[in-house]
Amino acid sequence: MGTVRANRTFGWKGRVAAGLVFVLAAGMAAQQRGMKRGERHESRHEIDQLEAAWRNDILQRNIGALSALLSDDYIGITAGGMLQSKDETLANLRSGALHFTSIEFSDRKVRFYGKTALVTSRAEVTGTSPEGDISGAFRYTRVYVRDDRGAWHIVSFEASRIRDRDVH
Repeated sequence: MGTVRANRTFGWKGRVAAGLVFVLAAGMAAQQRGMKRGERHESRHEIDQLEAAWRNDILQRNIGALSALLSDDYIGITAGGMLQSKDETLANLRSGALHFTSIEFSDRKVRFYGKTALVTSRAEVTGTSPEGDISGAFRYTRVYVRDDRGAWHIVSFEASRIRDRDVH
C-alpha cells in the first residue's frame, strides 16, 4: 500500500514538475525570440515586404536600393559555394554578370531571435551569374538583423540548388 501511495504522490508531483518545465521552456523560447506576438506579426510583415522589395530590386537591378538593404559586412554564399561580399555582389549586378529574368518564391518560413530574422524559402530562378546559368530550383537562407534605428539589413545569404532525386 505504501508503494501505491508513493506512486500516486510522485505521479502528481511529476505532473506538476513537468508542467513547470513546460512553462519555463515556453518562457525561455519566448524570451529567445525577444518579441511579443503582435510585434512578431508586424516584423513578419516587414520581412515579407523586404523579401518582395529584394526580388523586385534584383530583377530591376536597382543597385541603390540593394546597397541600402545589404549590410556593409554582408556575405553571400552562392549555390556553387563561392563567397561574395556586398561590393562583389553589387559589382556583378552592375556589370550584368549577375542577371535574373525571373524569381518566384514559395514555402517561406520566417523565425525571429531577438533582433535577427531568419528566412528560409524555395525560389524558382531564371538567370545567369559569373559561375554560369543559375536557372532552376533553390532553397535559400537569408539572415536579417535590425539595426539600432529599427531598419532591417541582410547580413547573410546562402543558396543551395535543389537536385532531382535521381541525380547524385
